[in-house]
Amino acid sequence: MENKMYDLMEKMYNEMQNGFKQVKEEFIQVQEKFKQVNSRIDTLENKVDSIEKTVLQIENVHGEKLTALFDGSAQHTQQLERIEEEVSKHEEIIIKRIK
Repeated sequence: MENKMYDLMEKMYNEMQNGFKQVKEEFIQVQEKFKQVNSRIDTLENKVDSIEKTVLQIENVHGEKLTALFDGSAQHTQQLERIEEEVSKHEEIIIKRIK
C-alpha cells in the first residue's frame, strides 16, 4: 500500500513538474512576443518623431513662402491703387479738355 501511495505521489509530482515546464516555456514565449511588440512600438515612435520633424519643417518653409506671397500681393495691390489714382486724375483732365 505504501508503495502504491509513493508511486502515485511520484506520478503526481512528475505531472506537476511537466506542467510547470510547459507554463515556463509559454511564459518565455509571451516575454519574447512582448519584446517584439516593444521593439515595433519603438520603431513606430521613431518614425512618428521623424514625421513630426518633417511636418514642422514643411510648415516653416511654406509659412515663409506664404508670407512672401502675401507681401507681394499687398505690394501689387498698393501699386495698382496708385496707378488707378493716376489714371483717374488723367481721365478727369481728359474729360475737362473734351468739354
